[in-house]
Amino acid sequence: MPLARRLADATVVITGASSGIGTATAYALARRGSTVVLAARTEPALREVARHCRELGGRTLVVPTDVTDPAAVHRLAATAAAEFGRIDAWINNAAVGTVGLFDEIPLAELRRVLEVNLLGTAHGMRAALPHLGAAGGGVLVNNASVLAEVAMPYQSAYNAAKHGIRGLADTVRQELRITGRSAISVCTVLPATIDTPFFRHAANHSGRQLVPPPPLYPPEVVAETIVRLLYRPRREAYAGGAARLIGLQWRLAPALAERILGWYAQRTQFGPAPEWESTGNVFQPDGTAMPEGGWHGRRRQLVRITAFGLAAAGTAVGTVAAMTRRARSPR
Repeated sequence: MPLARRLADATVVITGASSGIGTATAYALARRGSTVVLAARTEPALREVARHCRELGGRTLVVPTDVTDPAAVHRLAATAAAEFGRIDAWINNAAVGTVGLFDEIPLAELRRVLEVNLLGTAHGMRAALPHLGAAGGGVLVNNASVLAEVAMPYQSAYNAAKHGIRGLADTVRQELRITGRSAISVCTVLPATIDTPFFRHAANHSGRQLVPPPPLYPPEVVAETIVRLLYRPRREAYAGGAARLIGLQWRLAPALAERILGWYAQRTQFGPAPEWESTGNVFQPDGTAMPEGGWHGRRRQLVRITAFGLAAAGTAVGTVAAMTRRARSPR
């Protein structure tokens, strides 16, 4: 079910609100008059986001929160409900990443990515459900990634966490339905590559500069997808046409799509410059209060986007060929 109230009357909690998709979503909701409760580790950035939300017409509350701490996440929910009387929607968006070969990523970083991305989402869901139920229903949105459906090399921890988020959402949705709590909707967003600070802030053990593989979409694409889910909840929603295409290829010809996506990612997610090892923002917060990551130029790299299109075409051709062979084979 959708929100029980208009967006202009709704209270929405957003984790990971200090930059990127979280900031863009806060701005999109503020423009519609919503009350946004902003949570992340970087308080100065949250306060800057809150200031701009108020300029756009929304009410705000800043609650610095580390989503790996379940007690802190429950305090976030309790504070929001006490301040505004209820919670109508909750958006789990906080995420970090570490890039490198699986057997070369430090174990502490692997654990931390799972704690932030997967357990942080679980903590948010557990904190949100009682309040959404008390409000007469509401919408819970988990920002996963197309990497919740497919996989990309050098992103093992992130891939694993996002796959886990998708499975968790499916399970909780079933449990809500069979226990008579269907007034609460659980939605999963699957964005393509988005122009956010993520690629500058991720831990990096590849020895090379990390860059977002095109095609690249602005964070507002995801923000507007999330807003639409609050109006019209769905199980899953892609954000960015490339995400839908990649997901389709993976379902139709998973082995071939895995090979092509691995080949493509190997050639597009690293820049030409070497880079020292870094832990990024995995342990230390560094929110920028900016939705964009400054990769606008890569949105215009038509050569690489064309290469992506050719890879997609190759997958489609291979899929058709495989289906044709299967149809012609004797039974």
